[in-house]
Amino acid sequence: MTDPGREPLRIGVLGAARITERALVDPARATGHRLVSVAARDRSRAQAFAAEHGVERVADSYADLLADPEVEAVYNPLANALHGPWNLAALAAGKHVLSEKPSASNAEEAAEVRAATVTSGTVFMEGFHYLFHPVARRLHELLAGGELGELRRVEALVAIPAPDAADPRWSLPLAGGALMDLGCYSLHAVRSLAPWGGGAPRLVRARGGERAGAPGVDEWLDAELEFPNGATAAARCHMAYGGREMSWRIVGTRGEACAANFVVPHLDDRVVVRTPDGERTERLGTRSSYTYQLDAFAARVREGAPLPLDADDALAMMTLIDATYRAAGFEPRPRTAVGRPVR
Repeated sequence: MTDPGREPLRIGVLGAARITERALVDPARATGHRLVSVAARDRSRAQAFAAEHGVERVADSYADLLADPEVEAVYNPLANALHGPWNLAALAAGKHVLSEKPSASNAEEAAEVRAATVTSGTVFMEGFHYLFHPVARRLHELLAGGELGELRRVEALVAIPAPDAADPRWSLPLAGGALMDLGCYSLHAVRSLAPWGGGAPRLVRARGGERAGAPGVDEWLDAELEFPNGATAAARCHMAYGGREMSWRIVGTRGEACAANFVVPHLDDRVVVRTPDGERTERLGTRSSYTYQLDAFAARVREGAPLPLDADDALAMMTLIDATYRAAGFEPRPRTAVGRPVR
């Protein structure tokens, strides 16, 4: 439940995306926040979603939802190409925004979101939920406490079996691709180690493979990066893999640690630590990373608590994604305009 004395957030949901149940509905139910309104392009879908998940009412359109004075925060799980436009619209309406990652189609659009956040004075957060779970925090602690020694190497891999050919993740106009859907986690996990790498990592090289039948869309992509202190990193992703793997390995001068599933750690909360003293497996808990995320977002909105994810971080993330695409021989994802049909 919400902290005693803290008013629940009043949240509006854009769309009826599948991810919303685990990313917002279940966490809101667990923490006591209100799902005030939902809108979808097909009103019947929004009605079905509201009935199934206890949303208080259905708006006729995204614009109507943003105009609702009772909605103070907006969750945006739309297709990638619609993150930027509707994040901008929500900020212009004076709403706090929790956006699914990535926050925009490209760095140009992310810069506009950042500027809109400054103008609105509201909270903007990109949904890298993994960062709030004890698994990620523990990996950081192992470096901060010195048990692993100085950072030398990072390896992050996020890979899944191929979605259906009609899935929007294979659509260039919808800003799809393995790096946008999966590799952003790998790159973000690497970037999160900047305090122990002497600063932000720089991209060294990247390579990738195009999805057959989807020109310009990456099926897989590997990036190599280097920190100012000389530590190196590999950030890899694959959206047509033989299985599912979401691992994060950190190697230091005194030992190493690996998270078995850092992206969805409540499904596998193991962190394996290896040092000269031996090997051990730590269990960090199965409370959802999305629930931790919603807690952090609410604390920022209600109390101004510090938040590691903001529009500045989102812009830095998209700038790195664009650079990685170019280095691998792809173009950054194109923008779309609200109201223009996207197929």
